[in-house]
Amino acid sequence: MSSVLSCSGLAFKVRGAELLNGVSLALQRGETLGIVGPNGSGKSTLLKLLAGLREPSAGEVLLDDQRLSKMARRSIAQTLAVVEQQADTDDGIRVFDAVALGRTPWLSALQPWSVADDAIVEQALIDVDALHLRNRLWRSLSGGERQRVHIARALAQRPQILLLDEPANHLDIQHQLSILKVVRALPVTTLIALHDLNQALNCDRLAVLERGRLVALGKPLEVLTPERLEETFGVTAHYLTDPFDGAQILRLHG
Repeated sequence: MSSVLSCSGLAFKVRGAELLNGVSLALQRGETLGIVGPNGSGKSTLLKLLAGLREPSAGEVLLDDQRLSKMARRSIAQTLAVVEQQADTDDGIRVFDAVALGRTPWLSALQPWSVADDAIVEQALIDVDALHLRNRLWRSLSGGERQRVHIARALAQRPQILLLDEPANHLDIQHQLSILKVVRALPVTTLIALHDLNQALNCDRLAVLERGRLVALGKPLEVLTPERLEETFGVTAHYLTDPFDGAQILRLHG
């Protein structure tokens, strides 16, 4: 499998505080790579660096074998979309228009808005179960609805790579499950930071961060061992088998 997004020796400091140090990993084409770790472990920082939203203190990021720091933002946005935990949108904007912003990297004087762009925006709204919100104003939405619209805007970019920072964080359980199902079904390469370790078990691979360092990388069941969960997360854990489908489920104890 070929690497589509990678970093080597990645570090980030703020006022002398080390938020990330020496992180190296490669995202393989078509996979879903999950990032897990305790609060403050560097998950959001890593995503911002990989998206080019922040400049690393050391190390480099490669997007399709090109140095991210040398690429134009438009070129990056045509390949990679990101959904942050706290994303902002103009209060006075309609939902359809907010999602339509995802088409911006593809528009130009020679390629103005078209019927095809309308269809792409509508499909993005359908994918996140938000088509019924298309004419609502942004400021009228609940927190969970706003999150679904932000994900739709990222989908409207039609990216090859999708970076998501705890995308189900503000959603009720029904929409948590539906959004993660949508993400898994997309024909894109996905890097997703997750808080729920049982949801993380559905990823192809997991990266575990601890105090800004990458401490484990591999298949979920190989990475989230009882020993690793106790050392990194401070919890006692064992696996149960779901009699419905045979899936492994984590049972956690404080």
